[in-house]
Amino acid sequence: MSEWNISHLRYPVDLPITDRRDVIVRAILDHQVVVVTGDTGSGKSTQIPKMCLEAGRGRAGFIGITQPRRIAAVTLARRVAEELGEKGASLVGYKIRFQDRTSRTTRIKFMTDGILLAEAQRDRLFRAYDTLIIDEAHERSLNIDFLLGMLRRTLPQRPDLKVIVTSATIDPERFSEAFGGAPMIEVSGRTYPVEVRYRPPAPGSGEEGEDTPVDQAVEAVVELKRSGCRGDVLVFMPTESDIRETVARLEERRFPHTEVLPLFGRLAGADQQRIFRPVSGEKIVVATNVAETSITIPGIRYVVDTGLARLSQYNPRTRTEGLPVVSISRASADQRKGRCGRVGPGICIRLYAEEDYQARPAFTPPEIQRSNLAEVILRMLAMNLGDVRDFPFLDPPAPQAVKDGFAVLRELGAIDDRDRLTPMGRLMARFPLDPRLSRMLLQAREEGALRPMIVLCAALSVQDPRERPAEKEAQADQAHAAFRDRRSDFVTLLNIWRACEDQWRQAPSQGALRRFCKDNFLSYRRVREWRDVHDEIVEILKEIRGFRLQDEPPGVSYEAVHRAVTSGFLSNIAVKKEKNLYLGTKGRKVMLFPGSGLFNRGGEWIVAAELVQTSRLFARTAAQVQPEWIEEFGKHLCRSSYEEPHWEKRRGQVVALERVTLYGLVIVNGRRVNYGRIRPKEAREIFIRSGLVEAEMPGKYGFLEHNRKLIQRIRDMEDRIRRRELLVDDEALYAFYDARLPEIADIRSFNRWLKDQGGDEVLRMSEDDLLRFRPESETLEQFPGSLDFEDMRLPLRYSFSPGDESDGVTVTVPLHLLSRLRPEPFEWVVPGLISEKVTALLRSLPKSVRRRLVPIPETVEKVLERLPFRRGDFYAELSRCLEEVSGVAVSVNEWDREGLPAHLKMRFLVVDAAGKALGSGRDLETVQELAGKRHEDRAWTEARKRWEREGITTWDFGPLPQTIELGKDAYGVMRCAYPGFVAEGRTVAVRLFDDPEKAKGATRDGLLVLYQWAFAPLLKSLRKDWVFPKDMAFMVRFMGDMKEADRRLQIYLLREIFELHDPQPPDEVRFRAKILELKDDLRRLAEQRRGEVLEVVRERYEVQRVLSGFNAKAQGNDAALERLKAVREELERLVPGDFLEHMRSSELRELPRYLKGLRIRAERAYVAPEKDRSKAARIEPFLEALSRAEAGGEAKTVQARAFLDEYRLLLEEFKISLFAPEIKTRFPVSAQRLENKWRQWEQIPH
Repeated sequence: MSEWNISHLRYPVDLPITDRRDVIVRAILDHQVVVVTGDTGSGKSTQIPKMCLEAGRGRAGFIGITQPRRIAAVTLARRVAEELGEKGASLVGYKIRFQDRTSRTTRIKFMTDGILLAEAQRDRLFRAYDTLIIDEAHERSLNIDFLLGMLRRTLPQRPDLKVIVTSATIDPERFSEAFGGAPMIEVSGRTYPVEVRYRPPAPGSGEEGEDTPVDQAVEAVVELKRSGCRGDVLVFMPTESDIRETVARLEERRFPHTEVLPLFGRLAGADQQRIFRPVSGEKIVVATNVAETSITIPGIRYVVDTGLARLSQYNPRTRTEGLPVVSISRASADQRKGRCGRVGPGICIRLYAEEDYQARPAFTPPEIQRSNLAEVILRMLAMNLGDVRDFPFLDPPAPQAVKDGFAVLRELGAIDDRDRLTPMGRLMARFPLDPRLSRMLLQAREEGALRPMIVLCAALSVQDPRERPAEKEAQADQAHAAFRDRRSDFVTLLNIWRACEDQWRQAPSQGALRRFCKDNFLSYRRVREWRDVHDEIVEILKEIRGFRLQDEPPGVSYEAVHRAVTSGFLSNIAVKKEKNLYLGTKGRKVMLFPGSGLFNRGGEWIVAAELVQTSRLFARTAAQVQPEWIEEFGKHLCRSSYEEPHWEKRRGQVVALERVTLYGLVIVNGRRVNYGRIRPKEAREIFIRSGLVEAEMPGKYGFLEHNRKLIQRIRDMEDRIRRRELLVDDEALYAFYDARLPEIADIRSFNRWLKDQGGDEVLRMSEDDLLRFRPESETLEQFPGSLDFEDMRLPLRYSFSPGDESDGVTVTVPLHLLSRLRPEPFEWVVPGLISEKVTALLRSLPKSVRRRLVPIPETVEKVLERLPFRRGDFYAELSRCLEEVSGVAVSVNEWDREGLPAHLKMRFLVVDAAGKALGSGRDLETVQELAGKRHEDRAWTEARKRWEREGITTWDFGPLPQTIELGKDAYGVMRCAYPGFVAEGRTVAVRLFDDPEKAKGATRDGLLVLYQWAFAPLLKSLRKDWVFPKDMAFMVRFMGDMKEADRRLQIYLLREIFELHDPQPPDEVRFRAKILELKDDLRRLAEQRRGEVLEVVRERYEVQRVLSGFNAKAQGNDAALERLKAVREELERLVPGDFLEHMRSSELRELPRYLKGLRIRAERAYVAPEKDRSKAARIEPFLEALSRAEAGGEAKTVQARAFLDEYRLLLEEFKISLFAPEIKTRFPVSAQRLENKWRQWEQIPH
């Protein structure tokens, strides 16, 4: 460094610091650290470096002076060089980002504090300097505090290093204390007195009840102007919008010879310079807090202070940088006041109360206490400065802020879980950028998107280049629309960059670029800065191995760019909830910034470069992204939870549904993952239980089939004996496999292991492995596998599942056999259930009967000894055996069949020829009705095509088989169809039936039509004679009119002549034989049967006539009338109006005798009604029993119907014996005989 003659030093006499020159020089010589305080404008920044020269500093190294802002470093360097005269340019230099104006001769080096921090990475002891001046230390920026802390550590190791801390008069004691009580030298300012006026808002004023800061500020300026104050006015407002409104309001006032100027950070450069240019009259400057200390505005005589400012503040909880409007500190308020006492007496109007001023904090909190410390922590780690929590900051950052800084670095992958730098973090620390941007550059290298990412990182490092002047907002919006991308604000920035680059290539001059920026409402200064940052990043990357820009393809995809963006802003992701509203990380509600290209068009997921809290939390510079990218880059931060672990047969592995969250946002929900890699022990257990125990393995395995059959055989035993106590439980099955299998949980590993075993014998179970105990063989024999019915063998299936529809014994019945079944054989169920069924039936008897049967178990045992299994009707046999062993008579119909447990009643399963279930139930008749509805298959269809025909009037198609075989069903039983005739109007059709009885029943009516066609000519002539004589018209009224009576007579005669009373098969031989038989005898036979009918009608009329006569005579004799009524009812029962439809000639021939007996009874009932009543009483019990049986429809079987017919005849003969004994009975009859006969009814299946 060049020598300097201190005699050449000159100090401006108008600066207050000049008066303290000797004191400051002496302090520098005597102390290692000196604190110099003084108001802005006192000369500290320009004169102290010269005093260091005077004190002999600058010989062993630079005299370094740090400045918070680049413009200050450059301006001050030029000013000091100018004051040092002709050698000043060689002695004074500066270094700011992207510019190094120092040389070998430089002794005084101005720089930004960031530059000194960067140098400290290579030179922790600051060996390049023998003196360091930390200027504007009162601002307490992060860089300043960091430098002060480093110096506190370094000074003991560098006793030769001198440090001067300069500060405005804001808490200088903190600096002195930090350096062990370093001397403080105060430089008094040369200011004029300032009058402070407090103008708090008046309660209840204004349109909304309270003045706004804009209202107050305008009124304060009006107050100054009206009072005749001459000079410039500085108005402090908190926000840009407030400034614009205030400027507009003041311009409306049209103060004479006064210019109103705004001043804020985003103001265009040319507009900012206007405040420094002299004006012909006066000016009113409306500014933010940038005018407090950073910029000295000349000529200010008056200050209007709202007491508000928008300060950058980081919220550790939400991890968002906010710009809230807050009340300023007393120190800031005093700085604002000090702006108006420089050129003459001033007035400061504070738009708040004095009490409010006194209650405010003394100083603004240091930036370190309200900032994200990620970048500082990263650099400290890179420089091995130790734990940030132990670093000697003047005001240590809040623990939560430190914690959050580490969290950001952890989010970016810069540090590991133990807070150590990762290789990526070490690379990131070399970037003079926000760590998020550094992370994006590293990812962009992987994506092949480094060029556009450099552009974006540079853009995010400088202020937005777009300008939006208040008076040209619409034009600016229109110009900016040409760059806007609807999916990504990052692409919008790239579009602006490309447009500027294209312009530069077309006309490579600063003037052309300047004009382009102006035309498109872009800040030329910010665009230049953008390019400078871009070029610096390029230079940095050139020095880092692995970054090769020339290898990158020219066209980069949206995905590549935005994957890189996502990697740097993981905590700024958000998912859409409604239009423009998103749910961000940590539960934050985020809204797309209205100026974003995504506004009203945002995708499902977005990422934002910044989240700013103003009136609400806004996402600015945002883009649409995919959740897969988020998971990929945030995998070290994601939290996975697993639900529903289960064996998935198709995949052959244990899977679970994975739910992945990042900072509370669900980015994956319900993804199937291999659970064996996550929790192998639990997965192995699920594999064994589901894959092996439940036999849900993909593919075929011999051991599983072997074990399954063995288990099923034992379960079948349990189903039969209805006890779940034979088969071991699933835990025993699990233990079997668990003892034999290694640590495997998927099919591939299992197959490899099985192959290594040389076979599956080790996994084959034996009955000893599966049985708790062996049941007796005699017990199992009581539950057969099939049931024989007539010529059929029907399979039985057992199920022990109480409450389930299939519980109990199921007999499988092919559809074609269904109609042949009768319920009686199935009431016996199987031998193994008879004891339980009898017990249940006995316990269901009324208590009065049950008492006579106790103890029930002994009674059951005795009954079973006599009960012949499956011989006769079960309930009839049970009644018989019970009466024999206990003397208790229980009729067949008294047994509670419906109340029986379901498993004690046979279940019928109807299947088609292929074995497919068609229906099931426990009531055979219901099953026959429902399942019997045609379920045809191909065999039935083919048989119908072959055998069925229609429109038949004569038997000209040969004989019909009574049975047609259709082939065997799935159970080996022959399926059959049964042909029959069906009457269809005046013709006959051949139809196939699945039930021979139904075929016979239909054939009877079909034959009647065929017989009529066979005797058509004869019947045509005879029909005129098959009528009642006209003189009998009054006798047949009980049958309807004469026409209806004749119809009934003709049908009766046809049925009797052709003997079509009973169902019969379509027998051609019999049909033709009957035709030959009746060919010559039909007329005679018909006349004979007609005569029998006429006789019955006449006899009935005679009885009716007698009853009418006696009824007229008996008027007034209630007893006689009552008995005559009973006789009339008996007549209606004996010969009803439809008697010809259900009587055969053999029965009809007996009616005249019964009618004569009824006539005799009528005569005697008139004479002796009491005797008739007495005789009727003897008959009444028998009539009631018969009526109940007929009315209840109990006679459903052939045996039951035949019995009732026989009993009815016996009863009629008994009536003859009682009421007309002179008419001989056909056989002996008595009440005792009737009673004995009715007892047989109880034993007959109904």
